[in-house]
Amino acid sequence: MKSYPLGSVQKEMAPLPALDATPGYTILDGDPRSAIRFDQGQADAKHRMGVWTCTPGTFSCIEKGDELQTVLEGSLTLILQDGSQHHFGPGDSFFTEKGERVTWQINKTVKKVYFTYDSDGQ
Repeated sequence: MKSYPLGSVQKEMAPLPALDATPGYTILDGDPRSAIRFDQGQADAKHRMGVWTCTPGTFSCIEKGDELQTVLEGSLTLILQDGSQHHFGPGDSFFTEKGERVTWQINKTVKKVYFTYDSDGQ
């Protein structure tokens, strides 16, 4: 049987740089701040998974990989390029595609788990 790391017990959340200082991200409202924990992989890996948090605010970005996400806490609204809006809260899962421009409206501080696949990663 394969053994997996116990990242949720062994690793702390690490603050990320300000979103407006991150290439491909634009803050549209407020001052959203995020933090991340990599349970497997790192930022440039082909596969990565872990936990991400973000405080309220609105930003747009170009997704860096195909990503399956499940909200654990808080609430958010995703606004897609076609203008459609999708609301998510605890227990909701959603998928974003690499290269897709998405506007993230964080309504209440969000904590989510994610699994990302980036075909350009190492």
